[in-house]
Order: sequence, then C-alpha cells, then structure tokens
Amino acid sequence: MWKALAAGALLGQTVSGQNMLRFACSQLTVERADPLVTPGQIPAPHTHQIIGGNSFNVTMEPAKYDPPSKSTCTSCTYSEDFSNYWTASLYFKSPDNGTFHRVPQFANVGLQQDGGMTVYYMPYSAKNGKMTAFKPGFRMIAGDPMAKKANKASICHRCLGNGEGFAPCDAKDTAELPNKYCPGGIRATIIFPSCWNGKDLDSPDHKSHVAYSNSGGLGTPACPSTHPVAIPQVMYEIMWDTGKYKNNAWYGTGKQPFVYSFGDGTGYGQHGDYLFGWKDDSLQKAMDALPGGKCANANCSVLKIQSAKDSMACKKAQQAKENVGQNGEWLKELPGGNMVTY
Repeated sequence: MWKALAAGALLGQTVSGQNMLRFACSQLTVERADPLVTPGQIPAPHTHQIIGGNSFNVTMEPAKYDPPSKSTCTSCTYSEDFSNYWTASLYFKSPDNGTFHRVPQFANVGLQQDGGMTVYYMPYSAKNGKMTAFKPGFRMIAGDPMAKKANKASICHRCLGNGEGFAPCDAKDTAELPNKYCPGGIRATIIFPSCWNGKDLDSPDHKSHVAYSNSGGLGTPACPSTHPVAIPQVMYEIMWDTGKYKNNAWYGTGKQPFVYSFGDGTGYGQHGDYLFGWKDDSLQKAMDALPGGKCANANCSVLKIQSAKDSMACKKAQQAKENVGQNGEWLKELPGGNMVTY
C-alpha cells in the first residue's frame, strides 16, 4: 500500500488511494533552541532546524501557548498549520582538518521549499477511517539523541542516487548514516507514534502519552489498550544534500564524514520534535475528509493552501544568536562544543 501511495505522491499524481497529507515546510530558522526538552534555555545544547509557525519560541508553555493566535505566518504549505516541527541539523566533519560545514537541504520530489522538510499526516491506525486530531497543547518526540543502538523502524536513512524507491524505513534504508557516497543525497526519515492515551497532551519524557501500534514503524489498526485512540501518524522526511562531499576516501567500512549537531556520528540518535498548532478544527476537518478523497497530499479542499513563495518567505530571526553555519560558514567546532562520538 505504502509504495503505491508514496510513489503517486512523489510523482504529483492524484489517485483516490492517497488518503494522507504530504506537504512541504520551508526553513523557519536554524538555531540552538528547544522549547520541549530545554524550555527557556538560551542557547539549547545543540542546533535544530525548525519549520512551521513564526511564533516559535524558546519557551512555549504547555496548554497556554497558542501558536495560531501568536503566529503571523507559517513556512508550511497549509496556511492554517502553525505547528512547529524540528530536528537536529547535520554537519560534514572534514577528515582533512576537522572543521564542520552544515549540510544544506533540498526539496523533496514534487514539492517546492527552501530547506526545511516534508511533513506527512497518515491514517494508518484509524479504524473505519476514524481518527482523532491532536488537541491544543499537544506535543511529542520521536527518537532519542542518546540512542546507541539501531531503531530502524522509526529512524532511518536512505542513500539516494540510484532509483531506490520510496517506502520509508524498509530494507533499502539503514538505521545509521550511510557509509558510502550518496550522490543524490541522504533521506532521513522520522516516524512518530500513531496511538494516544486519550487524556494527556504531554508527558515528562514527551513520549509516554503516545505509543506505536507495532514495533515502531508505520501504524496498523491495532492501538494498544493503554493508548486506544488513533491519531494521525506524523512523519518527517529531510533531504540532506550530500552530493558535494564526494571524496571516496571519506567513505568505507566503519567510516563516513557526517555527524548530527549533538555529536552523533552514527545516526542512531536522530530525533524529531512536534508541537501542535493547527488553527481551530482545521486538522480534524482534514482527517475527516481523507476517506472521501477530498484530501490528497498537498491538495486538500477543506484546507487553505498558500503559495510556495509565501511559505518560503516566512522566516524568524534567531533567538539564540550565534553562528551555527546557517550561511555556509566553516566552523572549528559543533555549536555548543558537542564532541563527536561513534
């Protein structure tokens, strides 16, 4: 099912089976800020690339901070989506002199965006097409920056350049960063849980209030009894432009030149943060419209769509002002002084 849906989505086709949202969000800002894990801390421990509503702040108090009312623009395709989505940045560590260069991003197939990533909302755990959209104040995290072993079902990487297909986190992906040159870039995928306990908008670890309906990958209509409510399964795709780093001597068994901003040279610790911010009941309307075919990817008739130009124009100045390589500069160390580990 996924291959048919995603292939059609990536080719820009419209078929009745594409009952999911898939849309672009351009870069809002790149900085050391994290209102979920380290609220109020300026700067946060490591660099994130952030998309969505421009009310993003280092302190966004749960259940009180309302992104739709505080934002004046969003970097996402749907103009009612003022949610914030963020992940760790990726850096190239020069094997020659040890300096760091932030790896740029490029738009996914069939979409227009300035950096940023592709966001999915999918109905995999919905029974009879029924899903409960997130409530104001809802937030969650997928992945763990401290992870030292693979969790390929929900965090994975694909080496692009040879027509590898579309399905996320399958046999063509690796949990770790690829140890070979990827001329077409590296696609990083982050898959969030698809089931909710039905009462808590957050939890101390930002994970316990949600659950996967399987081992951690794409959902099934079988939410556990502890988390019985089917919610949209959020997924991020980040396209890292690694084509320029093409010295074959940098790649091989047990080595590759990329590292995430918190110092992870394996890729196991990649993670994503989600903070809900859709205006009014717009997301619920979209979820209700999926089974009837009124919503397909970035063409949902019950939502308001803005131009790529407008979404790419939505930017926010750094709150933690520092050079994190946002303009292509070479850095002597990772922002925050994070040490690289493998």
